[in-house]
Amino acid sequence: MNTIDRRRFLGVGAVGAGVALTGGLAPARPARREAHEGDGHRGPCVISSGNGVRACDRAWERMQAGADPAAAVVEGVGIVEADENDMSVGYGGLPNELGVVQLDASVMHGPSHKAGAVACIENIKHPAAVALKVLTDTDHVLLVGEGAKRFAIQHGFPEENLLTEKARNAWLRWKRNASPEDDWLDSDQGIELKGQQQGAAGEIPFTYGTIHCGAVDGDGDLGATTTTSGLSYKIPGRVGDSPIIGAGMYVDNEVGSAGATGRGEAVIQSCGSFMAVRFMEQGMTPTEACLAVLRHIDSRTKRKDLRDAQNRPNFNVAMYALRKDGAYGGAVLRGGVNFSVRDTTGPARHLKCAAVHA
Repeated sequence: MNTIDRRRFLGVGAVGAGVALTGGLAPARPARREAHEGDGHRGPCVISSGNGVRACDRAWERMQAGADPAAAVVEGVGIVEADENDMSVGYGGLPNELGVVQLDASVMHGPSHKAGAVACIENIKHPAAVALKVLTDTDHVLLVGEGAKRFAIQHGFPEENLLTEKARNAWLRWKRNASPEDDWLDSDQGIELKGQQQGAAGEIPFTYGTIHCGAVDGDGDLGATTTTSGLSYKIPGRVGDSPIIGAGMYVDNEVGSAGATGRGEAVIQSCGSFMAVRFMEQGMTPTEACLAVLRHIDSRTKRKDLRDAQNRPNFNVAMYALRKDGAYGGAVLRGGVNFSVRDTTGPARHLKCAAVHA
């Protein structure tokens, strides 16, 4: 297993380089470092967002069988992409405002520093696997829309209807209640015909959820992926942070990997995952790096409509980070969020994210 030059993480030279790369954005280091589970872990590891327990176990199994970390995490998140009950990713994901499911994903391979991504891809269940094909088979990084779908079909991915009945009914409820000025009757105004059940009643689900998964193997090589159906009922063509390299996902094989879930616009505007990796390069633990990015997002959220009565962001972002030596961590803007980890101590489990705001 490759070892890490301790000076890279703790030395003055690394700190100076990190500050230069982040434009001097690093906050002052705490005088007394708070310990977090994952700080002391070393060796192979897989981390994911809270919906990624099964993804972690699958990626771990594949790495133990010799798979590359990038391929392993893509196979792991494929379980969630195919799960119709997860309405934030892949099949069953909530659609855009026209009722069309549009998916985004990215993958990065540490040893080659090569990335692949797709955005606004329709009718393809596994966008992360398509992004991996962009990485391995092309000189490009990002394919979008019809071009991304055509590429996927050329590589044997089947074209499928991704809008489940559950997601379609959720979209119809949203559509009917979106505006009192349109010609749709709200759920409580609809005419119920004798012998027929009114079809669009109930709560309207909403998500900007995603799944991120990052892994490091016994040689210290990294891979990561982020895949999503994006913001519920979004404007068609909207692209979040998930397929943006350095925003929703980033890997530097000399340092570590990071990923994000939550409000994508906030992560894009702060280059969240790139910044987290750079903070680790300065010497922060993975959890400290995630918290530093989230505090930066908090401080740069200027719009009044995005802050609550206590002047906190009224949205959430979670960050996940994995260091080359196997240390890991997760943090969230607003508390109550878990992340998933599979490490050398046993099967995948949930851990509580550190929080900027309780």
